Amino acid sequence: MMRPADAVVIGAGPAGLMAAEALLDAGLTVLLADHKPSLGRKLLMAGKSGLNLTRIETRNRFKAAYDTDALHPMIDAFGPEDVQSWAEGLGQPTFTGSTGRLFPRAMKASPLLRAWLARLTGKGLDLRTRWRWRGWQDDALRFDTPEGPQTATPRATVLALGGASWARLGSDGAWADLLADQHPTPFAPSNAGLHVPWSAHMQRHFGQPLKGLAWRAGALHSRGEAMISARGLEGGGIYPLTPALRTGAGLTADLLPDHSLDSVATRLQRPRGKQSRANHIRKALALAPAAQALLLECARPLPESPRALAARIKALTIPHQGPRPMDEAISTAGGLPFAALDASLMLKSRPGTFCAGEMLDWEAPTGGYLLTACFATGRWAGQGAARYARQRL
Repeated sequence: MMRPADAVVIGAGPAGLMAAEALLDAGLTVLLADHKPSLGRKLLMAGKSGLNLTRIETRNRFKAAYDTDALHPMIDAFGPEDVQSWAEGLGQPTFTGSTGRLFPRAMKASPLLRAWLARLTGKGLDLRTRWRWRGWQDDALRFDTPEGPQTATPRATVLALGGASWARLGSDGAWADLLADQHPTPFAPSNAGLHVPWSAHMQRHFGQPLKGLAWRAGALHSRGEAMISARGLEGGGIYPLTPALRTGAGLTADLLPDHSLDSVATRLQRPRGKQSRANHIRKALALAPAAQALLLECARPLPESPRALAARIKALTIPHQGPRPMDEAISTAGGLPFAALDASLMLKSRPGTFCAGEMLDWEAPTGGYLLTACFATGRWAGQGAARYARQRL
């Protein structure tokens, strides 16, 4: 058995790092363990396309993006403006885009992560990599490590074990078996691409964006860009619809959301002359090539009536086979139910063990909401663990 730390944090993603900092700031000794050889791998991957930290908007509107009210106290305590201040406190200037999304000026995660780890180690954090948590042996945490089996008996533990997407980056969901007695909700893909079985005619459009379309699946709707890929549709216009799409809802697209049905029908009634019908539709509606291809793919045979065709353009049904596999998803739904936790995110059945991040059962769209909730729950769980541990010093 190793020399005990006051607290052990398991999982070195954003939630685990935030929990570790809260514990260190409370004056406790902290061991941070992760089963990968390096830290923050999923955070680094997110930064490859520009690290969207949060979204600057009203707190009520921000909280409405989550599928559960259980996160509201954590977001109130550490919301978008707090994330901005935290990043700039690490020497990473930020800027806000036209949609309110907040990014570090470097547009990468690596400078932020390096600065954060330097601050944490400067506060005395004990980092251990390639440490795989294997559950408990009586009251001791068990780990498989390069040096062989290890155990630890901290005063408080924070589990920040992630969801079940991008397993190669560390979030493999294996912890669910270790916490089976907590009845975790089964994982499901969230913010995922959609599997669409294209015909061969669509191949030349792979990699092309569909811009300015409005999308609907069940009761959910979004407006944003999607990319046509060999596997189907991907991108910010599709991701928010995953909760409906994974339950079998159909997908429709409005190719001209800024034009009414009557306006589209009137344009289609213009004289066609010697043009082919496809060229007439394209020119009359000023459709981009990708949108035209989507129409021809999904609406054949095209209705002869201009109004019927306009109705199809305004609500184009796109046949699909559900979301892409969970390991390709940006995030996952499901996880540890809030009913298993008290208000401080401590397991009711195991006092002294707190949980945070994507391992909790919540869901939100991309756009800064995912990272902010990980930061906020990590900080909340870390502060709860600090109070618990200090009472037992």
